[in-house]
Amino acid sequence: MAYIGFIGVGNMGGPMARNLLKAGHRVKAFDLSADLVQRVVDAGGEKAGNAQDAVRDVEIVITMLPAGKHVASVYTGEKGILAAAKPGTLFIDSSTIDVKTAREVIQAAEAKGMMMLDAPVSGGVAGAENAALTFMVGGREEAFFKAKPILEAMGKKIVHAGGAGNGQVAKICNNMILGISMIAISEAFVMAEKLGLSAQSMFDIVSNSSGSCWALINHCPVPGPVPTSAANRDYKPGFAAELMLKDLKLSQDAARSAKIQTPLGAEATALFSEYVQSGDGQSDYSGIIRMIRKMAD
Repeated sequence: MAYIGFIGVGNMGGPMARNLLKAGHRVKAFDLSADLVQRVVDAGGEKAGNAQDAVRDVEIVITMLPAGKHVASVYTGEKGILAAAKPGTLFIDSSTIDVKTAREVIQAAEAKGMMMLDAPVSGGVAGAENAALTFMVGGREEAFFKAKPILEAMGKKIVHAGGAGNGQVAKICNNMILGISMIAISEAFVMAEKLGLSAQSMFDIVSNSSGSCWALINHCPVPGPVPTSAANRDYKPGFAAELMLKDLKLSQDAARSAKIQTPLGAEATALFSEYVQSGDGQSDYSGIIRMIRKMAD
């Protein structure tokens, strides 16, 4: 079993850390919220006094942070964790951040004799709680094979996407598809509603036809057809709209850096931006159907 430092134990990181404990690993946790750290301690973990303390004497470090600027600061800042870790430590960053920062931080880690992977996740809070996440992993094969048994304690699908930063590439491309899909589903359900087709009939037909997709089957944006969808609990988030907007913005930043056009991705970003700015950023991303319904009135 491994001794693991875990930095960032919020909605996603907390369940991930607790699943590592369930698998028999030793976990030392740090977060700016003492209450979140205490939940890991209550599950059998250890409390770190600060980020640098979280990486001292451990074999592996996992981070789950809000954005690229936080990752860069925690790893390479004045009190960065790369300076406090022992050589050979394996770092796994499961934050969803921009590709450029992911590659720069991995390069900085390797320059100090460390191994590092970018390993963003898909599956939301439910996936984190149930150890059913998908990990999209970028970095050297040696680091990937060392990390895989650890990631398997937190997820059900572990995919090596290639070199440094490619985990982030996979994540933002995936979530651009997801955001576009939810808008298309919402438009179709609103149109069906306006033309007199019930939501249940619409779901029964489309879910077994060529229009079916993962977002429809798992996150149907209307109450009823999928009992576990957020639509049945007033769009209490499994994946918040503001997080979808964050990922869509990352997709557009990446598109600009690659000098390519993604017109549907750009339109999805604009629509989710409007939805979040209306005050619904904390609601589930599938709640965008409410805005689309208003646009149809």
